[in-house]
Amino acid sequence: MQYVFFDIECACVFKSVAKICAFGYVLTDENFNVLEREDILLNPKGKFHLTDRKGKEGLVLPYEYEDFKKYPLFPSAYKRIKTLLESKEHIVLGHATLNDVNYLNLETKRYKLPSFRFFWHDTQFFWMNTANAYGQQLGLGAIAEQLGVEFTPHRAVDDAYATMRVCEAMCKREGVDVQGLLLKYGMRAGRIENYRISQPTSVGLKKYLDDRHNEREAHHRAHEEFYRFVNKNMHRRKKGGNLEGKVFCFSKELEDEVATSVRLVKAIFDGGGRYTSRPGECNVYIARDTGGMRYQNALQSGAAFIPLDSIEDALGSVQA
Repeated sequence: MQYVFFDIECACVFKSVAKICAFGYVLTDENFNVLEREDILLNPKGKFHLTDRKGKEGLVLPYEYEDFKKYPLFPSAYKRIKTLLESKEHIVLGHATLNDVNYLNLETKRYKLPSFRFFWHDTQFFWMNTANAYGQQLGLGAIAEQLGVEFTPHRAVDDAYATMRVCEAMCKREGVDVQGLLLKYGMRAGRIENYRISQPTSVGLKKYLDDRHNEREAHHRAHEEFYRFVNKNMHRRKKGGNLEGKVFCFSKELEDEVATSVRLVKAIFDGGGRYTSRPGECNVYIARDTGGMRYQNALQSGAAFIPLDSIEDALGSVQA
């Protein structure tokens, strides 16, 4: 088997348009020895409109833009790229590969060409699995820096080469080849066929998503239980107590600790105080620690902050 690492640069990218101007690839053997390395430059047939992910600052590619008018259009390279990516002898890899696969998909539609059909892997996804960091999507530069890999950004072939070096470094660190890395972390390839794209998945990602779902469900249940108690008992609060006129708000984390938050709000109601979920309406904000939007909104509205661990005596010896 051989590895094909590829990267794509576009003159512009919009929701349904991606005008490819460079397809860079590096072909290696299973030991990461380079067999071929090339930048296939193409006329994007359109102006360059380059922005960052937020659509603001312009990106600068290390090419002379006027030169692209001399190069052939995408259809002239289509067969070559298709053969490279669809060969049964090739394992296809990129970094944040979903973007590049989508660019290929959009260009085939633009020129009314048959869909690509191949499996693909993603070194960004490799890193997420090896680092157990599914909530982070680090760029090629950040991961390359961690692994001591140097490269020139935004020249397609150099990005493809850096992707290869990053993959090689991860495999060496894990003591396996690419196939071994896939098996070790239970990763499955992404796929494109009939203009439809499916993303890579893994055992670790599934567990991460399941855990997040369970956390959201637990938060939802805690939220309902806490506010059910608040709504039921708010009108029963003691009139004229020592907390009359005080309006309390808790951090969301404290609200989710139902045993503590219910005991605490009961003490507030017994003292004649009120509770609100809106930090801008409270004059006393209670949390375990400082920080967060609720904390900032409460203090900006003039509320006093009281750490939970210092409030036991004032509110019935609530246990932190």
